[in-house]
Amino acid sequence: MVYENNNWIWEGIYYYPNVFGVLMVTAALLGLSTSFFGGIGVHLPLPYSWSNLRIFDKKKSGKRRVRVYMDGCFDLMHYGHANALRQAKALGDELVVGLVSDEEILANKGPPVLSMEERLTLVSGLKWVDEVITEAPYAITEEFLNRLFHEYKIDYVIHGDDPCLLPDGTDAYAAAKKAGRYKQIKRTEGVSSTDIVGRIMSSLRDPKNCEDHNGADERSQEENQSKSSHMSQFLPTSRRIVQFSNGKDPGPNARIVYIDGAFDLFHAGHVEILKKARKLGDFLLVGIHSDETVSVHRGNHYPIMHLHERSLSVLACRHVDEVIIGAPWQITKDMITTFNISVVVHGTVAENSLYNEIDPYNVPKNMGIFHLLESPKDITTTSVAQRIMANHEAYMKRNAKKGLSEKRYYEEKKYVSGE
Repeated sequence: MVYENNNWIWEGIYYYPNVFGVLMVTAALLGLSTSFFGGIGVHLPLPYSWSNLRIFDKKKSGKRRVRVYMDGCFDLMHYGHANALRQAKALGDELVVGLVSDEEILANKGPPVLSMEERLTLVSGLKWVDEVITEAPYAITEEFLNRLFHEYKIDYVIHGDDPCLLPDGTDAYAAAKKAGRYKQIKRTEGVSSTDIVGRIMSSLRDPKNCEDHNGADERSQEENQSKSSHMSQFLPTSRRIVQFSNGKDPGPNARIVYIDGAFDLFHAGHVEILKKARKLGDFLLVGIHSDETVSVHRGNHYPIMHLHERSLSVLACRHVDEVIIGAPWQITKDMITTFNISVVVHGTVAENSLYNEIDPYNVPKNMGIFHLLESPKDITTTSVAQRIMANHEAYMKRNAKKGLSEKRYYEEKKYVSGE
């Protein structure tokens, strides 16, 4: 039948709206098409389609999950990376992260500090990440952009408001912007991988820069001034901590696992031991030692990252439920009781203390609740720092190259805006 011969349907809707409303709902719930009505082949024009009648609009839109994509090198993972991915996730329902390959990083920026495997462990360990694409290109070409849209069903490409330039000075996200599928987030001030490399090199560049058995610092005044120029500019707020926190308390009968440490230069070894610790209970509580405590036991050139930076990095890990900011070196009975700790764990791979004082785990050991966990990875903060020191010249060139590119970008931007 043609549309004009179906006037009885519209008359029925007009005079018996309740009856037809029930039929429409029933048909929708049964997943049937409009041909259900007597096999008459009714084809409603656009103004009268199911979606425009707005019966199931809300439910239908609820099924459509927005997928956003953000890529990066994520080398020397820090809380700035984590905050960027947190912001990106807030722009959609599912966050897909593109991890740039080692070869692409070498060609565009210089040698990476961490391997692809280590960077993958760090990125996939973040609580906001749903999926990771490895071997992502440094520049998003139209070909890769089409792959994102069709193969990975990406709706928007996300990046920070800081420049990301190719060696020729062009914008790495030009194709995404041209397609109208680009969204921007605010860069986290006060930290960058370049800055962290600078902190490490200023603190550890002198092999004689160490402490004697009494913890006396032998660094000269000039070296102290050099380090101060690379100190963190991060200003912590309670709001930022809340943004990173799970905001959940352990249940009344939860098995609470406690692990402590400096967690400086948060790396893949940290992620893996936290993952292993979390499997021993229902709630993972992490104690993060204060800057003073770390300096006393590791040397005055540590920590590289200060307490609140380290706390955010740990909070961003999907395996962590809560942290104690500035946890004590020695675990006491009162602490165990206060936090209702069921088991205390420590990894086999860890930085050595400068002192042979009382074992900080004596109390939980005597209580029979201490467990030594075999560390899945043989990596420490010191070993990561040593990689950078071993490639000092290459990283200096890398930092200088990035700084020059950003300077040119901002100068051109200022010229175009007429400032």
